[in-house]
Amino acid sequence: MKTNSIVSLAICLALMFAVTACGGTASRSTIMVCDPECYERPVKQVNQDLRYIEEDDGRMAALEAEAERNPLAAYDLALRLFRGDGVPRNTYKSVTWMREAANKGNLDAQKALGGLYLTGIGEMGADPGEAQIWLSVAAAQGDKEAEQMLAEAEAAARARKDNYESFERQRTMINQLWHSGYSYNGTWDGHSWIYGHSGSGRFGGHGHSGSGRFGGHGRR
Repeated sequence: MKTNSIVSLAICLALMFAVTACGGTASRSTIMVCDPECYERPVKQVNQDLRYIEEDDGRMAALEAEAERNPLAAYDLALRLFRGDGVPRNTYKSVTWMREAANKGNLDAQKALGGLYLTGIGEMGADPGEAQIWLSVAAAQGDKEAEQMLAEAEAAARARKDNYESFERQRTMINQLWHSGYSYNGTWDGHSWIYGHSGSGRFGGHGHSGSGRFGGHGRR
């Protein structure tokens, strides 16, 4: 994801939280739309079921179909559901699809789930034990970031109160990653989603598309 896109999305999300409280129902004459740049648009001009895509061109239905068989697409769909990007925001479905991607061996999904369970996000509380499960799988593949988070999950499981400051720091970081840091894998060519090689098996391979925490770039 290019730097200006990250900044634009971050501003967009900040405004959304400040004004609508994460997709609230407050009455407004305009709504924030990212297509792909973020800006205010009159509510009457926006399809409320596809807040960030001006017209339903079938791409989200195609993405869900692709997600059934492709862990990279499942990962993308999870992020879009969490962010409300192209679909109504749904945290429960987001976690369900992220777990689907993780179960099929996607390393990024395993780390994302581990981080989410480490700190909790929104209405979902922390679960250090579940975090340890996913981070252990990711760390076993030699991922240094997962190893670091695993150590924190283990510490949190032993004495969560003693790790309050670390917990809050990780919570802020993980929220940022889920909202704007993690990158999408697929590219929409107008008819279908294009993906490269994806991993196979429950924990085999991961189809990692970038390097480092913010590696690669968000593609639509």
